[in-house]
Amino acid sequence: MSLLPRSLAVISLIALTPLVHAAVDVKELPDRVRVEIGGKLFTEFRHGDAAHVYYWPLMGPDGVKMTRSWPMENVPGEEHDHPHHRSMWFSHGLVNGVDFWGEDASYKGTPKHPVGKIVLDKVLAAKGGEVGVVTTSQKWTAPDGSVPLTSVQTLRVYDRPESERMFDFETTLTAGEKDATFGDSKEGSFGIRLAETMRLKQPKAAGEGHIVNSEGLRDDKVWGTRAKWVDMSGPIAGKTYGVAIFDHPSNLRHPTRWHARDYGLFAANPFCENEMDKSQPKGAGDYVLPAGKSITFKYRVLIHSGEPDEKKLAALFAEFAQPNP
Repeated sequence: MSLLPRSLAVISLIALTPLVHAAVDVKELPDRVRVEIGGKLFTEFRHGDAAHVYYWPLMGPDGVKMTRSWPMENVPGEEHDHPHHRSMWFSHGLVNGVDFWGEDASYKGTPKHPVGKIVLDKVLAAKGGEVGVVTTSQKWTAPDGSVPLTSVQTLRVYDRPESERMFDFETTLTAGEKDATFGDSKEGSFGIRLAETMRLKQPKAAGEGHIVNSEGLRDDKVWGTRAKWVDMSGPIAGKTYGVAIFDHPSNLRHPTRWHARDYGLFAANPFCENEMDKSQPKGAGDYVLPAGKSITFKYRVLIHSGEPDEKKLAALFAEFAQPNP
């Protein structure tokens, strides 16, 4: 009996079967891990070209770039302050006396503290699907070569409606052979530097951006206060977009304090008390992670078009706060 009819039948079956495409595609490249949604760039995990690993750009609805391009790219109209504000990252300004927040280029003259680096150890996972996952490990390396801290970062990117993007960021920090002391510093920790047009305050004029938090505080009143979530919004190319960060209830000192600034930086900082609230005793934000022990931080980020919907943000926080099944 000829095999031709069976072969034709198989070919016909394949032709009639709908192709299944991963909603989120993840590609590991030599100097980055690229994440695409629907075949379009969403973000890249970048390593090896800076003092710490970072994620750039963050693309929002309509293909707009939600974060500042400098210092990765020199784009006209962008300020060149704070070169360590690389789109999205996790670091801290004082760990065992070493500054892991700034870079050498961040300071005029000699830095107050020695400046360390957060370098890639290895890419542990890079896989696409309905949820894209990028898991990487890092070494927090001091100038003397010691490693007071290691970390594992996981980015989970979800396929969402065209009007928004949503992802989870999780990091587990592990102390080395000695205790790791996180000093009370406003320079931390899970941060995003937004597009320049979204600023509340432009260099020589008022801006069009706004901040709101879960407690109903707005704009400049948000800085240094505690909140379950913070949303920063403003115009890009004549249309309003926003970014909300949610602090998980399992995180240390939840609800966290926020390093939310009028020039487009906002960061969830669990290691700051006195530097944001002078009613707190000096060093109240210090945290000691015992040698060999770990602590995990979880955040959810929503990128949306239009003004922030506070009821929706509250509902999304409640969903995020539910314990894992």
